[in-house]
Amino acid sequence: MFYGRTEILNDLASLWRKKSASLVACRGRRRIGKSRTIEEFAANSSCTFISISGQAPAAGVNNATQLASFVEQLAAQSNIPDVKAETWMQAFRLLDAAIPSNGRTVVLLDEISWMGGYDSGFAGFLKTAWDANFKRHDHLVLILCGSVSAWIEKNILNSTGFVGRFSRDYVIGELVPAEARLFWGRRAERLDTKEIVDVLSVTGGVPKYLEEIDPSLSAEENVRRLCFMPNGTLFQDFNEIFSSIFGVKAEVKRSILESLANGGMGEDEIAKAMGVHANGHLTEALYELSTAGFISSDRGVNPLTGRRTKRGKYRLKDNYSRFFLKFIRPHIDEIRQGVFRFVSLSALPGWNSILGLQFENLVLNNVSELIPHLGIGSGIVTSAAPFRSNRSDKGGGCQIDLLVQTPRTAYVVEIKRRREIGVEVEREVAEKIRRLPIRKGISVRTALVYDGNLDPAVGSLGFFDAIVSSRTLLGLGEGGK
Repeated sequence: MFYGRTEILNDLASLWRKKSASLVACRGRRRIGKSRTIEEFAANSSCTFISISGQAPAAGVNNATQLASFVEQLAAQSNIPDVKAETWMQAFRLLDAAIPSNGRTVVLLDEISWMGGYDSGFAGFLKTAWDANFKRHDHLVLILCGSVSAWIEKNILNSTGFVGRFSRDYVIGELVPAEARLFWGRRAERLDTKEIVDVLSVTGGVPKYLEEIDPSLSAEENVRRLCFMPNGTLFQDFNEIFSSIFGVKAEVKRSILESLANGGMGEDEIAKAMGVHANGHLTEALYELSTAGFISSDRGVNPLTGRRTKRGKYRLKDNYSRFFLKFIRPHIDEIRQGVFRFVSLSALPGWNSILGLQFENLVLNNVSELIPHLGIGSGIVTSAAPFRSNRSDKGGGCQIDLLVQTPRTAYVVEIKRRREIGVEVEREVAEKIRRLPIRKGISVRTALVYDGNLDPAVGSLGFFDAIVSSRTLLGLGEGGK
């Protein structure tokens, strides 16, 4: 199954119209489908495809191990002999010899941070090999792919040696809801959207996780099989991806996610929750988690001043990580012993309180999909982020799920997931608007994004300028369940 990524695939295909080689970076969270997207591109290109992956960090793995694995994988896919390479320069010369002189070739160097992480001279060897050898192949697309985005940025993308050499830099994100629901096939049209949204609240739009669902089973049964059985994919995956991405620094990163599991925080608030000082080490850890796709720093425009906020709130954007930390990890021993009994999502302690955060994440991670439904038209969006003000001259603070701003309008977006949604939601949003600090000359409009049973009275008096259902976000229209 392969869904989505159409824009990236089309853009990659446009590289064949060049008359020179292309160097491409591809980054994103593990399991997000980076390698699979490149494989799809190669399959559509009628080309020679060489794929070499770095070895995951483990006891005994070192630079010699990576070199040996590189040559072994290359030999298995070409006529190059499986010989010993002492340096990366030698390994790259072997790769150069394997690239055909005629026809298109895609070379994927996957998990590049694992491959080059044991040799401080790796990036220099790669730069030299590109300049001296690889770029001479007119019909070559060389793709450097990895999950440790911070390493790629520091050692390659931001290196002065690679300035001006990259044709593309892709950051692969989750599938949008309308693409994610394709994993249910035609069943999606006849299912209650709660079935799909429940699963997405656990998995997010991560393709690898969605591939594991059985669309013929209920959301409850899929979650039970994936999360609460000893061999379940989502029972095992959290520790594996953290260890492979962050290594010895994994524990600090886990502590940060634990701090954010109940809602957004600033850096000082995170430090206080962890019992540490806000310093450069914490800032670096937050940056690495952000570039790896687990958290997001939502820095919007202050509606009162019109200036971008200096320091945003961090949000745990990865739904699976929150679900694991809140609901799987506390029961790890019982699940391993086979004595944990999962009844339903709603029966999980605290699920209803987390439910809103999970749905809110889905919406915030797909703001670009939502904006066309808000009636903004051709307006220029200057900011789209959650907004929180602790003080207000109108009495009390103000917290808005999503504040979308254009030069002349602020759209107050309420994101609500609840079994029954009544007219009280209008009163809640009206009070938020009353407390919203905003400069003169700015119009305020309202929108409701929801999943649940919406009282027909909501919006009947025209309070909301836009009402967007989960069915709409899933690309199913407004009919059906």
